[in-house]
Amino acid sequence: VKWYEGTGENTGQRDNAFDLVTFGSSFNVCDRVAALKESIRVLRPNGWFACMWNHRNLEDPIQKKIETIIGQIIPDYNYGTRREDQTLVINSSGLFGPVIKIGGQVNHKQSIEDCVSAWRSHATLDRQAKGRFDEIIEQIENYLLSLGRDTIEIPYDTNVWIAQVR
Repeated sequence: VKWYEGTGENTGQRDNAFDLVTFGSSFNVCDRVAALKESIRVLRPNGWFACMWNHRNLEDPIQKKIETIIGQIIPDYNYGTRREDQTLVINSSGLFGPVIKIGGQVNHKQSIEDCVSAWRSHATLDRQAKGRFDEIIEQIENYLLSLGRDTIEIPYDTNVWIAQVR
């Protein structure tokens, strides 16, 4: 493995270098149209584009409570484009063939400590918290500790959008 510095909009990679370009939980923080153009540039003919996210299932009772905690402090909290169907932006680019969406569910067993640590890395929440991020994390941690368990099951919906170069 070799690491290179770059962004989704400007990878710094050579033209026609790859068979697959992937975005894992990151396409939403790019200028998506520019990232699609950059993907086309670095993809070989017949190459593939893919973007994917694991979304917590917000219908789960524990996740609903966490959403309530967030909503009490940030009433207009928004996950942005990460929870949107990506089909339209990919198809609208005219760069790729029809989008194929694949979805599934998975449950992750996670310690309370690891769960809270994951929340501490939640950049979307931090950006919108307006100085109250630590307070939100503390409330989430207190709630999770109040469950009286060492671990929790976190249900995720995994969604992948893939499309081939036209």
